[in-house]
Amino acid sequence: MSQLFVGTYTDGDSKGIYSYSFDPNTGTLLDQRLLADLPNPSFLAISTDKKNLYTVQETADFDSLGGGVTAFKLKEGLLEQQNSFGTQGAHPCHVALSEDGQLAASNYTGGNLAIFDLNADGSLQANPQVIDHKVLDTTKTPHVHKAHFNTDGLFVADLGLDAVKRYDKKGTTWATAHQSSLDMAEGAGPRHFTFSKDNSFLYVINELNSTITVLKHDEGSYNEVETQSTLATDFEGDSFCADIHLSADGKFLYGSNRGENTIVVFAVDAETGKLSLVGRTAVEGDWPRNFAMDPTGTFLFVANQRSNNITIFKRNMEKGTLTFLKEKTIGSPVCLVFLE
Repeated sequence: MSQLFVGTYTDGDSKGIYSYSFDPNTGTLLDQRLLADLPNPSFLAISTDKKNLYTVQETADFDSLGGGVTAFKLKEGLLEQQNSFGTQGAHPCHVALSEDGQLAASNYTGGNLAIFDLNADGSLQANPQVIDHKVLDTTKTPHVHKAHFNTDGLFVADLGLDAVKRYDKKGTTWATAHQSSLDMAEGAGPRHFTFSKDNSFLYVINELNSTITVLKHDEGSYNEVETQSTLATDFEGDSFCADIHLSADGKFLYGSNRGENTIVVFAVDAETGKLSLVGRTAVEGDWPRNFAMDPTGTFLFVANQRSNNITIFKRNMEKGTLTFLKEKTIGSPVCLVFLE
């Protein structure tokens, strides 16, 4: 059995962070429990040693500056709150962890990024470094949507600036990297992204123009290879991308479309990084946000915010295709994270 943690919006029936037990033999979610009662825990992250869980509080009124971030101890599947701090910007929507004890909270409305040091027990230290994107562009409004630490530094998707910004560690602080900006098309709205296992390719999902941009790593820089639409050619209406994930073997790439209400599936060319369309699967719900594969990679789970359900799909490991199995009702699910 593994455990699924669910982050939610709490302006409806939901009250905070929930958990389920997951039976990989049947693809069933069991034993729903409310683990933490707090406002809008819309994005979660678990430490690599599995001792801590972190969440944003996606609000504008945690304190005078905006939203908050909270650290928990993970003990026998339960959450024990450690501490909380303001993220120094409104509506934090993503939290990321580094391998060397830092946490980055992305403030969407605040247009900035707060980087906290962590204590030995995983709790948060005060006085984060704040990287302000409002100073980067005088014509656009920044909306920081995701950060990610890896061996190439810190990468930050800014939906409002149509770019993924790069930072390097200089001593104890982060500063602009040599390739400071990976620019997307005007109005693309980069939201989330994922790297291939060896960081040779970067895949960015763009919320506003419903595309995925592939970039190749070459001598320290990332350069665009191609951009593909996530929508069916005959789709009419508004749709906005949300989340993106590679399968563990790197052979398939998945993205969520809010509006078309599908998960799009691409096969990945291991040599070029290029994508070829496998197909798209209806999510059996409305407004798919975050989605996740279980630890075995056999199942894919979709958090459908507006239809208040998590839908469960069986994944064909050879073809990458998805088959709908069942659903679970829960208020406004937006983030899914597995603990083995």
